[in-house]
Amino acid sequence: MSPWLPILMAVPVVGAIVVALLPKGSDKLAKQVTLLVSLLVLVLTGVMAAGFDPSGDRFQFVAEYNWIPSFGVKFGVGVDGVALVLIALSVVLVPLVVLASWHDADGVKAADGTLITPKRSVKTYFALLLVLETMMIGVFAATDIFLFYVFFEAMLIPMYFMIGSYGGAQRSYAAVKFLLYSLFGGLLMLVAVIGLYVVAGKQTFMFPELVGAIQDPTMQKWLFGGFFIAFAIKAPLWPVHTWLPDAAAQAPAGAAVLLVGVLDKVGTFGMLRFCLELFPDAAKAFTMPIVVLAVISIVYGAIVAIGQTDMKRLIAYTSISHFGFIVLGVFAMSSVAQSGAALYMVNHGFATGALFLAAGFLIARRGSPYIGDYGGVQKVAPVLAGFFLIAGLAGLSLPGLSSFVSEFMVMIGTYSSQAHGSGALTAAAIVAAVAVILAAVYILWMVQRTMNGPTAEPVKAFKDLSAREVWVLAPLVALIIGFGFFPKPLLDVINPSVQQTLTNVQVPTSTIAEGTGQ
Repeated sequence: MSPWLPILMAVPVVGAIVVALLPKGSDKLAKQVTLLVSLLVLVLTGVMAAGFDPSGDRFQFVAEYNWIPSFGVKFGVGVDGVALVLIALSVVLVPLVVLASWHDADGVKAADGTLITPKRSVKTYFALLLVLETMMIGVFAATDIFLFYVFFEAMLIPMYFMIGSYGGAQRSYAAVKFLLYSLFGGLLMLVAVIGLYVVAGKQTFMFPELVGAIQDPTMQKWLFGGFFIAFAIKAPLWPVHTWLPDAAAQAPAGAAVLLVGVLDKVGTFGMLRFCLELFPDAAKAFTMPIVVLAVISIVYGAIVAIGQTDMKRLIAYTSISHFGFIVLGVFAMSSVAQSGAALYMVNHGFATGALFLAAGFLIARRGSPYIGDYGGVQKVAPVLAGFFLIAGLAGLSLPGLSSFVSEFMVMIGTYSSQAHGSGALTAAAIVAAVAVILAAVYILWMVQRTMNGPTAEPVKAFKDLSAREVWVLAPLVALIIGFGFFPKPLLDVINPSVQQTLTNVQVPTSTIAEGTGQ
C-alpha cells in the first residue's frame, strides 16, 4: 500500500488544527501557517504525481484500511489519470486562494464604504480552507463508494460556513440554499449507494469490485437516477442550477473559486466514473435526454450571462454553460469527447479561477460587484486590466488559451461520435457551437464596460495590483497559456482512464476509433 494519499489528506487537517489552536490575535500567523501548509501539500502532490505511470495500473498510489468491517466499508483511496489531474487542480488553487483571501476574512467593503464584518474569526476562515482541501483531495481519491459519499457530503460543511460567515449581505440566504440543494442531492445518492450495496450482494463498497455487478437494466436505471440527480445538482446542470449564482455571488472571491473551480467538478467527475461505469446500460438509455439537458445548459447559461449586471453572477452563469459542455462530452461516448470533458474540468478551474480572482480584486477596490459602477480601469490599473482580459478571453475559449483545446475536443468528439447515430449528436454539437458566439458577447461586453471607456470617478483612485495579487494571478495565466499551446502532459495522463471507462461501458471499439479520428 502507498502512503501518499493518506499523507496528502492528513497534512491539511493537521495544519487546520494548528491554525485553530493559535492564540487569539494571531491572525497574520494563521494566514502564514495556512499558506505554508498549502504549499507543502502542493509540493508533495507534485512529487507523487511524478511517480504516476499512465501505462501502468488504472488505480495507483492505492491504500486500503478496514473502516466498518461488518459492512465491508474501507478507507480505500487511489487515483487514475482523471482523479490525479483534478487533485492537482485543487492543490494548485488552494495556495493561490489563500494569498488572494489574505484580507477576505477581515470583512467585505460595501459600495457605500461600510464594512460587512464576518461572523467568525480570521483563523477560523483559514482553518476551514485547509479542512476543505482535505475534503477535495479525498473525494477525488476515494475508491470506496461509501467513503466517496462521506467526502461528497462533508465538503459541504466548510463551504457552508465560508459563504454564510464571510460572504456578502445576502450570505445567509445563499449558504442555506446551497446547503439544502446539496443535501437533497446527497440524500438521493445515499439511497442509491445503499441500493447498490444490497442489489450487488458483494459485501463491499469498493468501486473496482462493483463495476459490472448490476446486470438488471431496470435496477440500473433506478440506481443511475439517484447518482445522476445528485451529480447534476452538484455540477450544476439545468434545471437544478439555481443555487450556484446566489452562492457564487455572495461567497468571498477565494471561496467562489474553490466552489466553482473544484467542488462543482465533483458532479461531472462522478458522472464520468460512477454513472457510466456502474450503470452502463442505464447510461446508454438516458444519454439523449441528458445530452438535451447539457445543450440547454450551454445555451441557457450563455444567454442569461449576457443579461447580468453583477460580475460574480455573470461568471457563475458562464460556468453553468461550461458545465453543459463537460456533461455533453461525458455522454457523447467517444474518447475524444470524454478526454476533452476531463481536460475541460481542469482548464475551467484555471480560467474561471483567474476570472473570479481578478473580479474579486476589482470589487475589493470599489466595494461593488456591479459592472455599471466601473469604467476605464485600464487607464489607472493596466496590470489588473491585462490579467482580467486574459482570464476573460480564456473564458470565451480563445484559440491559444487552454479552454479552447477542451471545448474543441468536446465538440469534435461529439460531432463525430457514432454512439447514438450520427444525427442526434451531430445536431447537439452544432447547437452547442452557438454558445461560442454568445460567450464572446458576454465576456467582451463585461471587459468593455469595466476596463475601457471613460474612467469612472471612484475608479480614478484605484491602485494597480500589489505584488501579492500578481503572485496570485500570474501562475494561473501561465497555466492557461501553457496548456493552451501544449496540453499533451495532461492528455497523456487522462486518456488511459477514459479508454478504460469506455471499455467498461462496453462502447464498441469502432465507436472509440471514430471518436478519436484514428
